[in-house]
Amino acid sequence: MTELPALSGKVALITGASRGIGYGVAEALVARGDRVVITGRNEDALKEAVEQLGADRAVYVAGKAHDEAHQTVAVERAMEAFGRLDFLVNNAGTNPVFGPIADLDLGVARKVFETNVVSALGFAQKTWHAWQKENGGAIVNIASVAGIAPSPFIAAYGVSKAALINLTQQLAHEFAPRVRVNAIAPAVVKTKFAQALYEGREEEAAAAYPLARLGVPSDIGGAAAFLTSGQSDWVTGQTLVVDGGIFLNAGVG
Repeated sequence: MTELPALSGKVALITGASRGIGYGVAEALVARGDRVVITGRNEDALKEAVEQLGADRAVYVAGKAHDEAHQTVAVERAMEAFGRLDFLVNNAGTNPVFGPIADLDLGVARKVFETNVVSALGFAQKTWHAWQKENGGAIVNIASVAGIAPSPFIAAYGVSKAALINLTQQLAHEFAPRVRVNAIAPAVVKTKFAQALYEGREEEAAAAYPLARLGVPSDIGGAAAFLTSGQSDWVTGQTLVVDGGIFLNAGVG
């Protein structure tokens, strides 16, 4: 691991951060001097992530994002370990079903919303009351381009991400002026979570993108770093699309 910069004095809680986009966000924030609390379900993966990030810069809390007790413990751990909680990045998400929405099991739909929407609200509420209400900060919700336009066969995921985008706007309005709340809407990023969308056909999948490649976690990490920095101090309630230009193909040509 390369030498880390001086501490910024800022602290972030990042959900679903043992790997993939969440880990990419954690890397970006640690690289600028922040300390982080990362969450996820797999304790071994979290331990490994903390080792890579630096044990003096990162701690972990294992648990399920939709579990309110876990949310409470994660926020408390941030306050105990670092004494503050400036930033929240809601990255934890699930997409357990692939198929037409007409046949979607409603129990599965509830699970998707619990993880992708309700858990984000829970973490935001707890972070607000623990630190941000009095001290300010920023929240970033990791949404998806599937929440902006129809996405056949992953409709439940897309609908939940559309709800997350609206939740972003609601929180931005209510938490202003102390806390800025924004979302990031990625297209396909090369992670285990999205592997089914490109595995065995990455070159073909990437060909549809004007920038000629799929996303990588650091692309989203950079966007999250911007939205939690002073450079975005006048940005709130927005959804930043990070898609390699794929939406440009929606035009009439």
